[in-house]
Amino acid sequence: MEKFDHSYLQMATIWAQNSYCKRRKVGALLVKDRMIISDGYNGTPSGFENICEDENGITKPYVLHAEANAITKVAKSGNSSQDATLYVTASPCLECAKLIIQAGIRRVVYRDEYRLTDGVDLLRKAGVEVEKVD
Repeated sequence: MEKFDHSYLQMATIWAQNSYCKRRKVGALLVKDRMIISDGYNGTPSGFENICEDENGITKPYVLHAEANAITKVAKSGNSSQDATLYVTASPCLECAKLIIQAGIRRVVYRDEYRLTDGVDLLRKAGVEVEKVD
């Protein structure tokens, strides 16, 4: 556990409130050398209406997860996520875990357990440090 883990996780929790999703709001911060280099929350891609669920309350298939938004945002910025820490309010799914590994993120700190653990399992297998913080 690092000194600022709780603070960055609290900030990710606040950032999650920007999400238009009704079922679950997730926030993410990418931190490198104690600087926030990117942020994200779950939602629709740029240019789409800010409605995450269909009329039956099912999440639309094109909704981006908070981690994916933070990683793609840092890619656009010209910053590097190599050796960064990702703070996210929910443990990453398998698809986001693949992005995290490819983005060179070395550490993931999360609060809530996602129902599936395959994302966290893959991160650990790839040597990414994963920590759950309450």
